[in-house]
Amino acid sequence: MKTPYMHIYRVLRLNRFVVLTVIFISFGSSVISLVQVRKAYRELLDKAFVVNGDGSVVPLSLVNQRENLEVEARAHLDLFHRYFFDLNTSNYESSLEKALWLGNSSVDEVYRQKKADGVYNRLLQYSLVQKVTDLHSELDLSKSPFKFRTTLHFEINRGSITDRYELVTTGKLIRVDRNFPNNPHGLLIIDFFENSLKKLPNENK
Repeated sequence: MKTPYMHIYRVLRLNRFVVLTVIFISFGSSVISLVQVRKAYRELLDKAFVVNGDGSVVPLSLVNQRENLEVEARAHLDLFHRYFFDLNTSNYESSLEKALWLGNSSVDEVYRQKKADGVYNRLLQYSLVQKVTDLHSELDLSKSPFKFRTTLHFEINRGSITDRYELVTTGKLIRVDRNFPNNPHGLLIIDFFENSLKKLPNENK
């Protein structure tokens, strides 16, 4: 004899089957998704950003980072030195702020020393234009941190007079997280030091 309770039992058993099926499918989907995400993450560890010939970074394309280390390191040093030494009265504050993103406290110490010596006050007082004319970096990428030595030529325009200088800087580069647009190459300058500064003879007109 059939009773309403038997009907309810079938319904409950069916509901339990449906619930368990949904749980198992959801769990399986979660596991598969986690595995795929971990696999994609491992693949992306060594493949990140395209570096153009001028050293600029395009974050949406993927290439092997290690192949571009030298290009990125040179571009990073070029960017830093131009921000730090290519100055005039209208851009020096923004340029120095950008330069400080590319180095650690050793860069900040050099900046503070220059500020204490009145370098930037003279720039404003006499409306000087300091322009980098040539820059070359030597790199040792055999081990991290990566040592560098940069020789740059810059000139200071004092109106009718232009003085030319050669500056040699040294330091090291370490890898850090990329920070667009503040630090696009994912490198940081440490142990920064201005080794030597000498005035060059004026070019014959």
